Amino acid sequence: METLASLGDGFFIAITWQNLLLAFMGCFLGTIMGALPGLGPSNGVAILIPLAFTLGLGATPALILLTSVYYGAMYGGRISSILLNIPGDEPAMMTCLDGYPMAKAGRAGEALALSGIASFFGSFFATWGLVLLAPQLVKVALWFGPAEYFALFTLAFATLGGISSTNQAKSAFAAALGLGLAMVGIDTQTGVPRFTFGEVHLYDGIDFLVAIVGLFALSEVFVFLEHGNLKRDSAAPKMKIGKIVPSLSLVKSCIPTMFRTTGLGFIAGVLPGAGASLGSFISYSMEKRLVDKEGTFGTGDPRGVAAPEAGNNAAAGGALVPMLALGVPGSGTTAVLLAVLLALNITPGPLLFTQNPDVVWGLIAALFIANFMLLAMNIPMVGLFTRVLLVPPRILMPVVAMVSFVGIYGISGSSFDLLVMIAFGVLGWVLRKLDVPLVPIILGTLLGNAMESNLRRAITIDNGNWGTLIDSPLSILLWSIAAIGFILPIIFGKMMKRRMRMARDEEGAIQD
Repeated sequence: METLASLGDGFFIAITWQNLLLAFMGCFLGTIMGALPGLGPSNGVAILIPLAFTLGLGATPALILLTSVYYGAMYGGRISSILLNIPGDEPAMMTCLDGYPMAKAGRAGEALALSGIASFFGSFFATWGLVLLAPQLVKVALWFGPAEYFALFTLAFATLGGISSTNQAKSAFAAALGLGLAMVGIDTQTGVPRFTFGEVHLYDGIDFLVAIVGLFALSEVFVFLEHGNLKRDSAAPKMKIGKIVPSLSLVKSCIPTMFRTTGLGFIAGVLPGAGASLGSFISYSMEKRLVDKEGTFGTGDPRGVAAPEAGNNAAAGGALVPMLALGVPGSGTTAVLLAVLLALNITPGPLLFTQNPDVVWGLIAALFIANFMLLAMNIPMVGLFTRVLLVPPRILMPVVAMVSFVGIYGISGSSFDLLVMIAFGVLGWVLRKLDVPLVPIILGTLLGNAMESNLRRAITIDNGNWGTLIDSPLSILLWSIAAIGFILPIIFGKMMKRRMRMARDEEGAIQD
């Protein structure tokens, strides 16, 4: 009852004209970001961070805007998957398997509407899971001391590459690079400058918002400049939308699928490093084994559209659980949201629910509101969102660059930060070419100082004994999970990626 009362207080906070308008704007912009191939939720949130700070929003309104963008981008990824057979982001890849065949068969509108309903189903119940699970996880987190927190942060680094990583060695390199960037500035214990090279602007360390916008948003601009001569010939939708309201019998036939895959996706989201990609893949694979008795999956089966959409949107909600309760992001986008919380001087973790209940419960209430907004928006406005695919990159990318530069300068008022952002943009472009994941770099920049502080505190408390890091059952458990989480993707990651590619190849063969 206490949880429901807190949620009720959150609705009183969220239901103001400003917050409702921000939620609507976030849902609308997020859906557009998700629909554009290549951007996805991480880039969408990163691009709009400067806007949130430039508008001078408080903690709760800023988070409402950016989490609405997050949910909207998860919804929007299905649009280009269904119409163009081009996933808006990696979690939407499995939606191509049955969504595109439905569109070719003249059922694009039904596929888009059904995927919107499945997205709502997954997000809505995942948000209830966040309401019920996060406060319980907070009680467990109160057992944590400095050694346990150090092990928890290590677990986050070990698992964030996850199944989607093509090379765990590159993920480890990216994490080490992020930790190195976190060490730039004045050592809080000794007062000695570290890695500043005599530059006074670096004494306070590297602003992680500058790093995020550079790595995600500006590097996207550099990628476009590199391939600027390539035209998006397939950008225009090549089939008619058709009727946009699926029959009641069709929706009813997909409800059991939505229930099962929502549970699977939520579990995948809560696990650090698994994320929406794994949630989508597992949901589709398990549902195909359970119900595909006639071999219709991959040929335009509506259940093959509902399964990955419910799964990846449930995973998006699940990834917020460890971020809010433990301060450890469950996905790349929640790592970006974690940076926003820290920039607002809000520390995620066990004390968040007691020290900032207005922020956390107002945010959760806004997620419920955003889900209903997205459901209402994504069915009647399907035609409008599909036209976004006609926007050429030569118009879109200058807008992204403008928002990045104006926003960062508006936050800091420092031309030096603009140079740092450009440096991170070039770094992000190079790392993308080398297939090095960017999220561990952000995580290292965000958690590096806290990780170092907890390590020093744990060693100091035990008089220099390094054995204190594995001195409790909880820390041993966390170290074990970290080791397993780092090793398992090496063993199973390539196999799962191969299966995902095989599924795409089989679908392509069927269409031919």
